[in-house]
Amino acid sequence: MSKIKITQTGSPIRRHKTQRATLVGLGLNKMHRTVEVEATPEVLGQVRKVAHLVKVADA
Repeated sequence: MSKIKITQTGSPIRRHKTQRATLVGLGLNKMHRTVEVEATPEVLGQVRKVAHLVKVADA
């Protein structure tokens, strides 16, 4: 399984609770924080849900 790097670029202020919870589920809770995760279908679905708040790159 390949890995991807996800960096939070947008603020969760004035966003829906579900989008905030998705960021926390990805391991992101502060601006400009980066995590490296496996590119599973579940993670890619979460990334798609908050695509306007994150930047994705190959690890």
